[in-house]
Amino acid sequence: MELKPSGSLKIDTFSMRIGDIEGVELDRLHALSLSVGWPHRAEDWQFLRQSGHGFVALDEIGRVLGSAMWFSHGTDFATVGMVITSPRLQTLGAGQWLMKRVFENVVGRDLRLNATRAARRLYLSLDFQPEKTVYQCQGIARLETPGSPADMRDVRTLDPGDIPAAIALDAAGFGVRRAALIERLFAHSAGYGLFKDGRLNAFALCRPFGRGHVVGPVVAESDADAVAIVRPHVADHLGSFLRIDTHMDNGEFAAFLSHSGMPVFDTVLTMSLGKRLTDFAVGGAITPMTYALASQTLG
Repeated sequence: MELKPSGSLKIDTFSMRIGDIEGVELDRLHALSLSVGWPHRAEDWQFLRQSGHGFVALDEIGRVLGSAMWFSHGTDFATVGMVITSPRLQTLGAGQWLMKRVFENVVGRDLRLNATRAARRLYLSLDFQPEKTVYQCQGIARLETPGSPADMRDVRTLDPGDIPAAIALDAAGFGVRRAALIERLFAHSAGYGLFKDGRLNAFALCRPFGRGHVVGPVVAESDADAVAIVRPHVADHLGSFLRIDTHMDNGEFAAFLSHSGMPVFDTVLTMSLGKRLTDFAVGGAITPMTYALASQTLG
């Protein structure tokens, strides 16, 4: 008697193996991020691979089903990002499996990451602690009001000679020195800086990313200074898609983003393992703050 096969076959388990992210074609990584609705282009993946390290999860025939990366700064700190598992694996422990492989390579480091709502339970199970909400602001750039004459006078484009000052300013705002990353970002970005008495007091970088461009990092001492250095980037991209990731949810800077066509689109949660955010704070009456992240992955 001939049996007619069913139209589907349920498979309860299958094997995965770990691979180095460096050995995977960019189009396969791009397909992975597309599968979960993330906007990263192949070029964005390449920038991240040049900036950090990572693993991928591969099935029996070499398909990429997951990823996880880390970005080290000095010997004591790293950020974690691009932790992705394909939809069919998200309830099967693949994320925790990948994160434990990352942990093997960051022993002794304080860690920071930005968690989507879907991933928060995973990171809580790994003892990460909640810190601050990140507001993903994006949209079609517009400018309702021009900058003040003072803003226009004090702000100029940045060049490679400004990199050392930007590294120092970023370290004061972020709490960790990220020299190699800032240098790499300068090579891929346009930048504006606010100068007072010839000294760099604030800066903002902007580079191609996802659907358009992303502004970040943004480091400044006040909302007014942050607005002054982001405004030229908005003007450069009028009518185009622009994104910025910030911890600021009120005040002049947050209002400026909304009025510039970048309302809040989504949120993620900054989480830490080891030292907390307050442990990295730099003392002083007036200190720079990170008004916008380099990206959710990089922090």
